[in-house]
Amino acid sequence: MTAEAGPAARIRPEQPSDEAAVEAVVTAAFGGRQVAELVGGLRASAGWLDLSLVAEDRGEVVGHVSLTRGWVDAPRRLVDVLVLSPLSVRPDRQRQGLGAALVEEALRAAKRRPEPLVFLEGSPRYYPRFGFVPGRSLGFTAPSVRIPPAAFQVYVLPSYHSSLRGALVYPDVFWRHDAVGLREPPVD
Repeated sequence: MTAEAGPAARIRPEQPSDEAAVEAVVTAAFGGRQVAELVGGLRASAGWLDLSLVAEDRGEVVGHVSLTRGWVDAPRRLVDVLVLSPLSVRPDRQRQGLGAALVEEALRAAKRRPEPLVFLEGSPRYYPRFGFVPGRSLGFTAPSVRIPPAAFQVYVLPSYHSSLRGALVYPDVFWRHDAVGLREPPVD
């Protein structure tokens, strides 16, 4: 699976040899190591599914996205779902369509899987163009009160049934890295 992203970039599955480059891209995109450490933690966790894509331009990794495991705590059982997180594009390559190409390719991959939904925390101005809707609108609750309602979004996959409802449950690695929702600024 490869897809074109801009004039010279292509989207492809992440390879083990890409890990250091992915770490550098995520660190640059988020302005610090916290989210890069989350990616490393995800790789070593039960949440990792090997659904990680990179945008490559002239042999250099310039973007990254992962789909990892999550669950919906539905009334009758836990249901496996996907979590799109994080989406990272190197700052000098942002606003060139690479992020959109990564999301679109990740959703194509998700459609070939058995999970019914993809969740994310993200901009309500950016993700609806791909078909994401507020999670609450389909009867889902966020895993934390720190996630703004408009940022808690879901994408419906082919195996979704409208009777599915419940709370999204993140793998513990999201909590260990304090990568859930927004923390209030410290009080002086």
